[in-house]
Amino acid sequence: MSTLWKSRYSLRTRQIRSSAIRELLKMVEKPHMISFAGGLPAPDVFPAERFEEACEKVLSRHCAVALQYGATEGYDSLREMIARHMARYGILTKAENVLITSGSQQALDLIGKLLTNSGDRVLVEAPTYLGALQAFSVYGAQYLSVPVDADGLRTELLEDTLRLGAKFIYSLPNFQNPAGVTLSEERRKQLIMLADKYGVPIIEDDPYGQLRYEGEHIAPLLVLDRKRMRRDGDDYSFGNVIYLSTFSKTLAPGLRLGWIVAPTDVIAKLVQLKQGADLHTSTFTQLVAYEVARGGFLDQHVKRIRKVYRERRDVMLEALEEFFPSEVTWTRPQGGLFLWISLPQGMDSQSLFRAALAENVAFVPGDSFYASNGLESNRHLRLNFSYCAPAQIREGIRRLSVAVKSQLCSSTCRRAEMDSALDAALAHKV
Repeated sequence: MSTLWKSRYSLRTRQIRSSAIRELLKMVEKPHMISFAGGLPAPDVFPAERFEEACEKVLSRHCAVALQYGATEGYDSLREMIARHMARYGILTKAENVLITSGSQQALDLIGKLLTNSGDRVLVEAPTYLGALQAFSVYGAQYLSVPVDADGLRTELLEDTLRLGAKFIYSLPNFQNPAGVTLSEERRKQLIMLADKYGVPIIEDDPYGQLRYEGEHIAPLLVLDRKRMRRDGDDYSFGNVIYLSTFSKTLAPGLRLGWIVAPTDVIAKLVQLKQGADLHTSTFTQLVAYEVARGGFLDQHVKRIRKVYRERRDVMLEALEEFFPSEVTWTRPQGGLFLWISLPQGMDSQSLFRAALAENVAFVPGDSFYASNGLESNRHLRLNFSYCAPAQIREGIRRLSVAVKSQLCSSTCRRAEMDSALDAALAHKV
């Protein structure tokens, strides 16, 4: 029967691959395993009591609305609140420019559906968010990749790639997933200038922007683009950037609430596409999120999250310095949930992953985050520091260091054996 159904699948299903992270999470859910694999917020910062109060209030006072069908655009009060909240980060917009989605993953799917024809090229960072690759690949996207470094997307390499023709640019400028790096203001301006020059829109994905633990806030691409493109002093104008964000990292991922900020004509077209997908995002969930976040609670809650996650980031960085060999390097994120490990030449993250599981610790191998695999993609790994408590982080890094040192020793031995064999062959030849 399965063979029969396989022959009936649409051609687009050939573009789909399972999420390596989702599959990994199935493997690591066992006792004594310390997992740095998922991009999971800490359950202990979920505002459970606030949610309980909000649910009771919504059902007692707004039941007829909360349990009914709603507008595809989203709950008006929530859209207005989001617009007010974003203004604190320089994003001036109106509720009519905000579309509520079922998580930011649906936002990515809708963007892919809106902009991508089969064979279109999408310019992405290398590495980039796996979920975006999954979303765009369904619609037949091909990829152009530009590497990142400590200051984000390497914009000095961008123009040559843009000449190859891209339908749009997908970028995570703040505390990027998976690398944890942040795009500098100078490079943001360069990205905006080049995107405008070549007529390529930018999709700015910003799930982590509020989770900054040190350093100064950098204006979003949407804001910088607006300043560059603005006409007649209109602070609410739109240029070349569509902006995405989510409540998953600031309230709870189980809400499945994200949003898109775009010109009204783009929102109208996205609404049509969303109607074919799910009619609208859960009305009940939207009302609950509004009641939880209102009255300044979200601002105070984000401050608490920053404090907790900063401590966990610092513990992970300190443990890496203590336990890891000097041949291994890593990023030092100013915010977000992740850091990025680079292994020395000759080591492989997939082999390390198997060795790490034997030590009861898990991570995500880096090749999952590249649009096209190569030798460079095989020697990186992503670590999440938000989920585990500090003591677990320290123990998990110690365990991982055991696997790293073992693999490094094996790699060194293999290179020595190869060098010895080569020397012997050359000596014989002479």
